[in-house]
Amino acid sequence: MNSLRLLHFSKMHGAGNDFVVIDLRGGLLAPDAALVAALGDRHTGIGFDQLLTVEDANRPDCVVRYRIWNADGSVAQQCGNGARCVAAWLRRDGTAAGRQFRLDSPGGPIDVECRDDDSYCLDMGRPEFRPERIPFVAPAEAPHYALALAGGTVHFGAASMGNPHAVIEVASAADAPVHALGPALQARPEFPDGVNVGFAQVLAPDRIALRVYERGAGETLACGSGACAAVAVLVRQGRVGRHVFVELPGGTLEINWPADDGPITMAGPAIFVFEGEYG
Repeated sequence: MNSLRLLHFSKMHGAGNDFVVIDLRGGLLAPDAALVAALGDRHTGIGFDQLLTVEDANRPDCVVRYRIWNADGSVAQQCGNGARCVAAWLRRDGTAAGRQFRLDSPGGPIDVECRDDDSYCLDMGRPEFRPERIPFVAPAEAPHYALALAGGTVHFGAASMGNPHAVIEVASAADAPVHALGPALQARPEFPDGVNVGFAQVLAPDRIALRVYERGAGETLACGSGACAAVAVLVRQGRVGRHVFVELPGGTLEINWPADDGPITMAGPAIFVFEGEYG
């Protein structure tokens, strides 16, 4: 498929989590998995953690619909850092003229607020802890789970932010075995759709350090949904408060979860890197 030939793209990042954004409004065809993987290659393509496609909205209350592909060509359901980049892209494009608007994401509608400092705050919805909704195979919902891996038993919490997350608390995020435990936990049959694996170090009640090994992308410099999931899991475990700054390798995100029965919000930057043309 060559539907993307000679199409303009924007390279962007949100706290180091990098994206290519392309405009498919007007009925242009989406890329197939092989083309996404070719574009995502950091040596022979453009290079990105995820590809974001801006498309005509299916919902009257949303300015656009967007979809997400991982660098390996697989489809993703949610990406908080990507949503902020789409929001910034639409503000620059003029499609979203106000400071508040709604996006139609693969995981459902997302409300966006543009702040005075040009950062973006997103309503990421309510965290889901029921195992069958993550999905995660477990006998019952619990704040802690344990699975035996080759290197020993791993203890973690699990949640969905529209995509599945496992959160492991570690003594040091910098020294966490991200590239060993991440893929090992992803491969477990208890996570039938795979899982994003977060390694969280509690620094204070209002601050954590976090690294995330993502499905289809490996370790990224930031993961917005992963930051939300980490805070939600740690709140349930009594480890942090409800307003937390999450320090990721690429930058810091602000996560707020005022109440168990309410949505969690995420605020952070969206940066334009360069413009280009594929073809």
